[in-house]
Amino acid sequence: MKYVFWGAIGLLIVIQIISYIVWHIGLRSPKKGQEKDHRAQDNDLPEHLSKGIYQMIETLKEVPYEKVTIVSQDGLRLSGRYYAREPKKPVLICCHGYRGTPTRDFSGGAMYYLNLGYNVLLIEQRAHLTSEGRSITMGVKERYDLLKWIDYVIERNGPETKIVLSGISMGGATVLMTCGLDLPKQVVGAIADAAYTSPKAIMLKVLKDMKLPPRFMYCFLWYGTWLFGGVNLSDRTADAIRAVQRTHLPILLIHGEADGFVPCEMGRKIAAANPDRIEFHSFPNAGHGLSYLTDRERYETIAADFLNRITA
Repeated sequence: MKYVFWGAIGLLIVIQIISYIVWHIGLRSPKKGQEKDHRAQDNDLPEHLSKGIYQMIETLKEVPYEKVTIVSQDGLRLSGRYYAREPKKPVLICCHGYRGTPTRDFSGGAMYYLNLGYNVLLIEQRAHLTSEGRSITMGVKERYDLLKWIDYVIERNGPETKIVLSGISMGGATVLMTCGLDLPKQVVGAIADAAYTSPKAIMLKVLKDMKLPPRFMYCFLWYGTWLFGGVNLSDRTADAIRAVQRTHLPILLIHGEADGFVPCEMGRKIAAANPDRIEFHSFPNAGHGLSYLTDRERYETIAADFLNRITA
């Protein structure tokens, strides 16, 4: 009996160690090096696309902004960068992706919005850059952070302001999950680029890509994230498909057909969940989050048309 007891204790310790390692590798966000916007992308980029990104990053960095902060529902101090244009113009709240930076992930989009005269708020997701937190939650908690940012914009600009949510990759999924919450009337629409259907779905896909048994390893990831990150990755309410099914907001959904990280099929599934509210556009030959760079003219035409309609 004694051996069974100590064997069980030993097994539990091993499970916790493995779970910690998997969580630490996958969802712990190290602060060191995060400010390096020019670091390599997740996928190998052609030289002309890399140069395009770097040029846009440097252009955006020259634009003055105000550093702003809020406190999340769970007490974290979160940071953002507010770019003011015309006070009465709508505000786009932009959410960057997994281990990304605002000035990299929105290097092109933010400048395009600003050139159209919109105000832009680039948020720094929890556990990224100067925002507090140690665990990325893939949208589970980030959607409630976005609610706080919405409140901030309304308080800052007044009850007549119009807000559009915009996100890429994990930020896109966060935006879609937020659309399923009770939002104030000031939020008039959302734009999501390269969004996944749910945290669990994208994690299973990534684990499979890593040649690991996905469902077996996901158990360790789920447990480690729950134990060390304080969040349930399998939260059924943190699901983009469920969220868009109950939203009344118009949504522009964009996805690259050559996306090797978040399959374009995920975008199609989200769009099919509410075709009356979702306008879906796919971009041939575009990798993950690269639709804008692949066909900038088409992307800008689609975005401008959508924004004009929902903010008129």
